[in-house]
Amino acid sequence: MEILLIVQTVLILILLIAFFIHTQKKSVVVEDPKIADMMKDLNRLESVLKDEMQRNRQEANSGQKEVRTEIAQSLSANFTTLAQSVEQRLSSLQQDNSQKLERMRETVDEKLHATLEKRFGESFKLVSDRLDQVHKGLGEMQTIAVGVGDLKKVLANVKTRGTWGEAQLGNLIEEIMTPEQYEKNVMTKKGSRDAVEYAIKLPGQGEAEHIWLPIDAKFPLDAYQKLVEAQDMADMSLIDEMRKTFEARIKGEAKDIHTKYIDTPYTTDFGIMFVPVESMYGEVLRIPGLFEFIRREYKVIITGPTTIQAILNSLNMGFRTLAIQKRSSEVWDILNGVKTEFGKFGDILEKTHKKLQEAGNTIESAMVRSRAIEKKLGKAGDAPALSGGEDDVVEKILEVVD
Repeated sequence: MEILLIVQTVLILILLIAFFIHTQKKSVVVEDPKIADMMKDLNRLESVLKDEMQRNRQEANSGQKEVRTEIAQSLSANFTTLAQSVEQRLSSLQQDNSQKLERMRETVDEKLHATLEKRFGESFKLVSDRLDQVHKGLGEMQTIAVGVGDLKKVLANVKTRGTWGEAQLGNLIEEIMTPEQYEKNVMTKKGSRDAVEYAIKLPGQGEAEHIWLPIDAKFPLDAYQKLVEAQDMADMSLIDEMRKTFEARIKGEAKDIHTKYIDTPYTTDFGIMFVPVESMYGEVLRIPGLFEFIRREYKVIITGPTTIQAILNSLNMGFRTLAIQKRSSEVWDILNGVKTEFGKFGDILEKTHKKLQEAGNTIESAMVRSRAIEKKLGKAGDAPALSGGEDDVVEKILEVVD
């Protein structure tokens, strides 16, 4: 390519020179035949140069065309090779990615399958456990339904209903009070054979005397149920009618307790009516003035399961306080006796102290006499031998002692 450019440059310079000479020869008068020959040669040379330049141009064009063809072929070959390489590379990457994706899919499928199996297993186990619990609950509900039916049968009978209320009252009393503080089925009224269900022993005037606090359970369930049914139907006239019936029933039960079981001074001037259901007790309190009327007219206090416990607890605390007072008086008497005996013990100690002091003084005198005897005996040992009989010796010893 560089050689062709050099050749083209040289040819262009020659053409320029020939063109310059051709332009100059037109203005110069040819007189010399040599010059004319030279001009002819130049014309021929110009023609030859033109032909040569034409050929060179054609050769250059053909060379450039060949070069472009070669370049195009080379580029086409390189592009084909590159495309094949890229295609192979892409195919390899695609295959590799496909394998990796397949492995990832298998891994995800395995984990998903394991997780789903685990979750489904746990869910089925939970559902199974819940179904078992529901089944057990249904069994318990059936048992409860049977028990409710039995309870309904029991409560439908007036006698068994009263027994149930009495048993509940007994359980509450036995839980709070001691057996010495109450009795069952007590005839609290003198000359009457009516026995109250439970009676609490309250302290009387003397040590061996006591008075009774009568407690009786009442359970007017039929009147209460009719009132509840009327309230469910929201029939105001029927509600008022059933409430009056229930109120009259409660008043009748309170009057019965007042008439049969209250007899002062053998009993307290009031009694307790126990209602074994809180909702029934609440209905009694909702009737305006009923509670105060019964307490004022019949001297009867109406209680429910909660209030009876509070009353029994307060009574129990009173019994404990009374026992503490009795015990404190006994302790005070014991302390007074101890005080008297301790005074006597002090006198004896004082006498003993005097005797001990006298004995000490006697012992001290004996020690002084003992030391004096020792001194006399020492002097006697230093004296000359005794002469005479035994009587004389004894007399001399006594003299030494004195």
